[in-house]
Amino acid sequence: MERRSFLKKASVGLATSAAVAPAMAQSAPTIKWRLASSFPKSLDTIFAAAEVVSQHVKAATGGKFEIQIFAAGEIVPGLGVLDAVKDGTVDCCHTAGYYFIGKDTTFAFDTAIPFGLNSRQQSAWMWEGGGLELLRDFFKDYNIYNIPCGNTGTQMGGWYRKEIKTLQDLQGLKMRIGGLGGPVLAKLGVVPQQIAGGDIYPALEKGTIDAVEWVGPYDDEKLGFNKVAKYYYYPGFWEGSAQLSLYVNQKKFQELPKEYQQILEDACAYAHLEMQARYDVKNVNALRRLVSVGGTQLRGFSREIMLAANKASDELYDEYAAKNPKWKKIYEPWKKFRDEELQWFAVAEKSFDDFMHSRR
Repeated sequence: MERRSFLKKASVGLATSAAVAPAMAQSAPTIKWRLASSFPKSLDTIFAAAEVVSQHVKAATGGKFEIQIFAAGEIVPGLGVLDAVKDGTVDCCHTAGYYFIGKDTTFAFDTAIPFGLNSRQQSAWMWEGGGLELLRDFFKDYNIYNIPCGNTGTQMGGWYRKEIKTLQDLQGLKMRIGGLGGPVLAKLGVVPQQIAGGDIYPALEKGTIDAVEWVGPYDDEKLGFNKVAKYYYYPGFWEGSAQLSLYVNQKKFQELPKEYQQILEDACAYAHLEMQARYDVKNVNALRRLVSVGGTQLRGFSREIMLAANKASDELYDEYAAKNPKWKKIYEPWKKFRDEELQWFAVAEKSFDDFMHSRR
């Protein structure tokens, strides 16, 4: 498939799809899919991305192509959606690739890896830097066609019952954390736990875990973490951004008419853009409420912790590259892309942002 730029996908492509809907409706087949989400409906921003896709696909096909959305646990457990798509139990799912690193650590590249890309860099890598081609080749082994479908932006570093001032404070800490942040923090003494979104609060409340990271102020406030943990840390260095994806059963995607395939990709591109916009607006007031009303103690990770985690992540990636050819195939060009992007962002974005913050 010929690649087009992200912005063109998100605007021109979607508009074109909507414009041809009346003509298409006369001859196009009627198709109904089921989509299993990894997220509960209560997380309206992240869950809504699947709804946005469904709405746009339906509108652009004159109602001929419908995608029914099921929240986590309704027909498939939140962490069981990948297998459900692979096996054809459902047609597609909306999820985060790094939930499945137990199958292969390479899945993490589809969401985030510690000290990786911010959201703009991730989009650039996916659509223009070769990332999408590399990942689609990887996903073929799972009978899946992957489409980027959302990004949260840089996430927070999580909620803790006690202050985390030094590396010693991490020893034995039981923490819910997704993706490769777990193995990195494990090198620093943390005991990582992988728990689906809807099950996190009870675990924190009961003391089964000592700390939790999820997304950021808006979602974290909804989940009530501030009620049982006082200290809120930043940044989530394991998620400079967190990309979500639509995973489609490969056979089901190939069976779609070409027009439907393009409409689906265009709808995902729009949802991708909209998710980050929503988070960037909603997180502002949520953080203000948490701190000024809820008494949350906002803290930054110490440089000692950041440097140790950065060193641990580099060591981990080299270990994976030495034993996993699939990881190595993506990691080497990904790393080159990241390092080059950092040079460019330091010249333009960072210098501008630093000045603007200094004038506050």
